[in-house]
Amino acid sequence: MTTRITELLGIKYPVFQGGMAWIAESTLAAAVSNAGGVGLIAGGSAPIDYLRDQIRRCKELTDKPFGVNIMLMSPNAEDLAQLVIDEKVPVITTGAGNPGKFMEGWNNAGVKVIPVVPSVALAKRMERSGAAAVIAEGTESGGHIGENTTMCLVPQVVDAVSIPVIAAGGIADGRGIAASFMLGAEGVQIGTRFLAAEECQIHPTYKQLVVDAKDTDSIVTGRYTGHPCRNVKTKFSKRLASGEANGSITPDEFEQITLGSLRKAVQDGNLEEGSFLCGAIAGMVKKIQPAGEMIEEMFAEAEKLLNR
Repeated sequence: MTTRITELLGIKYPVFQGGMAWIAESTLAAAVSNAGGVGLIAGGSAPIDYLRDQIRRCKELTDKPFGVNIMLMSPNAEDLAQLVIDEKVPVITTGAGNPGKFMEGWNNAGVKVIPVVPSVALAKRMERSGAAAVIAEGTESGGHIGENTTMCLVPQVVDAVSIPVIAAGGIADGRGIAASFMLGAEGVQIGTRFLAAEECQIHPTYKQLVVDAKDTDSIVTGRYTGHPCRNVKTKFSKRLASGEANGSITPDEFEQITLGSLRKAVQDGNLEEGSFLCGAIAGMVKKIQPAGEMIEEMFAEAEKLLNR
């Protein structure tokens, strides 16, 4: 499947693995890249030495293009922005803000910068700043979310910019990929399905929650903090949602309770204190399988649908 994204990055399939904090590390990223997509290592707020090691490990595991996701609200964003230049990372995706002040340095270093955008306005700004493409992410996605849906956002962004658009949010099979292409996208970013990849290093409890999820098993918490987040429904996430709704948990208390909760989910499988982030599409993730098998299966289905 040839698009401007495959040509821009020299990849076989126009698919990105989401840069999920505490989840997207070198093993998963390399597996996706080796399968013909673009694997991403999540920057998050992790120590720079750890991220340098992850980048170098990924280089040992694959000779294919891979990337790093930088959360711009992270306290170490400036250090990480320089690290990806020093380590000659070929692709950067960004989230949670405007990467404008870093764009010149990245572009001068030959890095392909592909920001995640929740709106047409930010997509236009990123094009003017020199972005190679943008990822239009709908509210169906897991983790931190905007308000616009993928179905509504993607075609509006496609119409507003001339650079390639990658669709994200609520995509987990070939039908979602084919639909994204019909909306004008030239690639997709997938997060939730890769949680069930054999190479994904999350706790088995987390992986099983995703595989067992039904269509109604995701919940959004934290809207009143300004940072809404989509999770798997657990007693913990339902308690947060209830406290938010009835006012028994203040925004400051919410932030305190959830501090470190993603790490507790990813590393410990802690159902009492962990935030198990996932997208609304989790109900379609039915089995654990190799990342490469997932990609081949999805794109075979997408090509069949598009050719039909």
